[in-house]
Amino acid sequence: MATTSHKAGNKNLKRPENPFAPLPGRVRYSARWLGMSAGAAGLAALAVARGGRRAAAVIGAAGLAGAAYATMYEPSHPKLERVSLRFHGLPLALDGMRIGQLSDLHLGHGYSVENTRWAVAQMLAEAPDLLALTGDLVSYTQNIADLPGLLAPLRAPLGIYAVPGNHDHWEGMPEIAEALRPLGVEFLVNDSRRLHWRGTDFTIAGVDDAWDGEMDMAAALAGAPTGDFTVLLCHMPDMADEAAQRGVDLQLSGHTHGGHLRLPLLGSFVLPRYGWRYPIGLHHIGRTQVYVSRGVGGMPLRLGCPPEATIITLRRA
Repeated sequence: MATTSHKAGNKNLKRPENPFAPLPGRVRYSARWLGMSAGAAGLAALAVARGGRRAAAVIGAAGLAGAAYATMYEPSHPKLERVSLRFHGLPLALDGMRIGQLSDLHLGHGYSVENTRWAVAQMLAEAPDLLALTGDLVSYTQNIADLPGLLAPLRAPLGIYAVPGNHDHWEGMPEIAEALRPLGVEFLVNDSRRLHWRGTDFTIAGVDDAWDGEMDMAAALAGAPTGDFTVLLCHMPDMADEAAQRGVDLQLSGHTHGGHLRLPLLGSFVLPRYGWRYPIGLHHIGRTQVYVSRGVGGMPLRLGCPPEATIITLRRA
């Protein structure tokens, strides 16, 4: 079986001069969104030409209201998503098991601290059996120091497991892992653990980041016995194609932030590399299911895809 190999030489990894620069090759823009924007601009110009100052004032006010909503309201109003996923052959003991997922905290961006506090509070209230952190915990190196204080309350009977995202590598993955080690957060970097729950064993695995890490899915899944129900943590959702080939049952990802702007018919506005095929929510690749979180933080620009914390419940089909 072919394996995806991403080796970037982390020892010499340099932080991009501007890691948020929306450059071609790093992100992909929706042609439908660009076409709609051009059409809307043309209609607005026509309306101003015919309606004069009054039309200009109305269009300007509507634009300001929309911008305020997308930059201030929606980014600061995260939602708790409860998702039930059904699997054929799920062991009876795992029926009803709950996984809490937090992704893309992006500490350092606007609203990220407040949203993270809210997300941690949701996990405490929901008390899932297992917690998964699926990468991009910080946006800037100086915010690594904020992680322990914000995430310290997290608890789960089966443990807290994490994988790196591209921003974690850029800002200091060793420092992030060291900061979270006292909290009991275990990073699964091309590695796995067999967990025991109500008399049944299952596997949780995790891979390194595919952008600037050294992702090795074969190594991550080497410890998973044939027939084990397997959960894979992988920051970048497009790796689900290989996960499906390798028999993974459930992949949890983040990375895309849902495209930041997302509307019916138009889809996601902008998607990053390795997040082009599976941008948001639940997808099926054969028997494999992948859930892509919109993330807790990120650039404070959102429309139709508010930040989220997620509770996933496994159900037997």
